[in-house]
Parts: sequence; structure tokens; C-alpha cells
Amino acid sequence: MNLVVNNYNILEILIITYLVSFVLVFVTKKLAVHVNALDMPNARKVHKKPMPRLGGLAIYSAFLFGYIMYGSVTTQMISILISSFILVLLGVFDDIKPISSKTKILIHIIVASIVVFYGKLYFSEISILGLKLFLPTWINQIIAIFFIVGAINAINLIDGLDGLCAGISSIYFITIAIIALILNKMDGLDIILCIIMLGSTLGFLTHNFPPAKVFMGDCGSTFLGFMIAVISLLGFKGATFTSLVIPIVILAVPIFDTLFAILRRLIHHKSIGEPDKNHLHHQLLKMKFSPKVTILIIYGIDVLFSAVSIFYVLGDNQIAIIVYLILMTLLLYIVANTDILYEKKRKSKK
Repeated sequence: MNLVVNNYNILEILIITYLVSFVLVFVTKKLAVHVNALDMPNARKVHKKPMPRLGGLAIYSAFLFGYIMYGSVTTQMISILISSFILVLLGVFDDIKPISSKTKILIHIIVASIVVFYGKLYFSEISILGLKLFLPTWINQIIAIFFIVGAINAINLIDGLDGLCAGISSIYFITIAIIALILNKMDGLDIILCIIMLGSTLGFLTHNFPPAKVFMGDCGSTFLGFMIAVISLLGFKGATFTSLVIPIVILAVPIFDTLFAILRRLIHHKSIGEPDKNHLHHQLLKMKFSPKVTILIIYGIDVLFSAVSIFYVLGDNQIAIIVYLILMTLLLYIVANTDILYEKKRKSKK
């Protein structure tokens, strides 16, 4: 098995970036307290005491360190660095003093456009289940911008429980690395970034797994969403991905949660950007699961979705379809028996 990427050992990259991220979390915690970037408890949130929320800076700093150590300079990488810096800076300001959702979306579009137009990172073709769509370049570019902005906000939305966002992101990075190993595609920018991000995210997750000692904040969740989208687009450029099905299936949990959050708010005539307490993890908590068990259940579901994508790559579509149908049945069961879409009428106790 080839455990070398760009002439560097994968385990070395993982260990170095993990340690940098792990150590820097202690620094970001003190910084968050100093600048009053604290997540205060309220009726919508699960935590009961103020929590420092600049942990995402540790992930970002470890990513930069990993890139300096193991990356190379390209136009695409420069566009990623510029965009990620703007995005993380926006997140830091938002973690200290909330910024309007309209302003944030506008900046998300700008950072996505930098990657798409300057870095020339967009879909050359779109393939789903063997169906290939050859669209004009400008349409592919618009789709790529929507894809990046969508990923940024989907990952940001699921960051509502200790260890959830970092764990889901880590599973994504691990899955991409496994697919690259299977396809023997270990020399692309997507894979080196994937390994760097995995180590950086796991270093933070050590502090963030329930009970969390620090939150990543918007500066972390939006950065993770951005990097997930960028690695996906790089995967298409480097032929690591053969179909759009692969990243969509791996990201099924945040996509599912985001779609139902939008539908839920539309049904109740609320703003799409208005926060609530009816996400997937909230529903599992209402079913009397502890925060730790809730996280492990969501991890388990996400791992199974990732397994579907791996079976798809291996060409074992029959197993992939069976696992996918089981998972969709489970998700439909959750929808039918929880308030994730609309509030159910409860039988009153006599």
C-alpha cells in the first residue's frame, strides 16, 4: 500500500499537523477569552456555560503550517490561500461580534469566485450515475460557486453539538484518502490537502469531543466547509472523483440536515438564516440520547454513507445500493418520528 504523497509519508504529515493543531488550541482558548469571543448558553444551545469559540484558528494555523512544510506553490493554491484567509478573518469577526447573514453570504460568494475564476477550479463536466453533462464553461463556474457556498453553509449549520462538525469533516477527509488509495491517485493537490486537513481537524477534535473544552466557531466551521468543497473540486480535476455522486453521498448528513432546515423554516414562514433547535442532533437529544451517544450515532450514519461511496468506487454497486436504501429508510424514519420538518402532535398524558 502506497502511504506516500508528494514524496512525504502520510503518517508524518498526520502526526505533525495533529500536534500543531492540538497545541495551538490552548493558545486560541486564551485568545478567545481575551477578545470575548465566547459562545454564551441560551435556550437554543446545548452547552450550559460560556465556551471559547476561536478553536478554528488552530485548525487553520495547522493547515498553513502543513502547507508550508509539504505543499507547493501553484495558482490554484494561491487562490485557496487568499480565499481561506478572507473566510477565516470573516469568521473571527463574526465570532467576536455577529455579522449579518446577508453580508456573510456575499463574502462567501466572493471567496468562492476567487477560487473559481482566479484559481480556475470548477467542474469541467458533471457526471451522475453514468450520465455526463457537458455544459458551457460559465454554467459550470456558476455551479461551482453554488457548490462552494453551499458546502460552507452546510458544514456551518451542523456545528451545533460537541464534536459534530469536526467529526463529520474528519470522516470526509478519511474517506477521500481511502478512495485515493484505492484508485492509486496519491500525487494530487487534493490528497495532500486532504491529509493536512485530517491531521489539523483531528488535533482540534481531541479538545472538542464531548464534553468539549472549546468550540471552533464560524472561523472553523466555514473554513472546513470551504476546504471540503475545494478538495472535492480538485478531486474532479485530478480524476480522484469519477462522479458527483461520491462527494454528495459522503456529505449526505450535512446535506440532509441543511435541506430539512431550509424546508422547516419555509414551512413556518421564517427566514432561512434564522437559527432553531430542530436539527438532526437536536432530534436525537430529544429522544433521550446523551450528547456523546448522539454524536456516535451521527458518526455511524456518516461512516455508512461514506462506505456507500467507497463501494461505488470499487464498482460493487449492489452493496452500495443496499446500504444506501437502508440509510435512507433510517433517515425517513427519523423525519416521520421527530420534529425535524414540522412539529408532531403529542398525545397528552392522562
